[in-house]
Amino acid sequence: MAAIYAGTSASMAAATTGLLPRVPINQVSPFLALPYLPPRSFAPSLRVSAESRRLSSFQRKASSTEETSTSVDSGELFDDLKEKWDKIENKSTVLLYGGGALVAVWLSSVVVGAINSVPLLPKIMELVGLGYTGWFVYRYLLFKSSRKELAEDIESLKKKIAGTE
Repeated sequence: MAAIYAGTSASMAAATTGLLPRVPINQVSPFLALPYLPPRSFAPSLRVSAESRRLSSFQRKASSTEETSTSVDSGELFDDLKEKWDKIENKSTVLLYGGGALVAVWLSSVVVGAINSVPLLPKIMELVGLGYTGWFVYRYLLFKSSRKELAEDIESLKKKIAGTE
């Protein structure tokens, strides 16, 4: 029996040596079956075409004209903010609302983090959000008459917030 086992293992060894690449024994690598690839050269090309020079000059011209047209003077901005702040009568109320908004944002972040740490709940909340989004699209955005209704609702809400209604 031992002779049969020795014979089969010898024939299997001979068959597998033809399939595997020959690697010196002292260089053991986990990637024996991968071929050798030469290293890539990252030498930059020294050729610059006239077209790329022309495009870069256009980019410089566009950026220089944009800077002058959209630049905002920080002094003007601070003056406007100071003027608006001086017009406010109840500064303590504004500060209280601003502080309350910051606390609300922080608290909502804590609640979302707690919900996100529960294993299955985030996926369920994603499904609920996806379902609500689908319903909203079907109810308000799919048909022309419902889009008009949504626009009217938004305008009435704007008027209520502005106090004109």
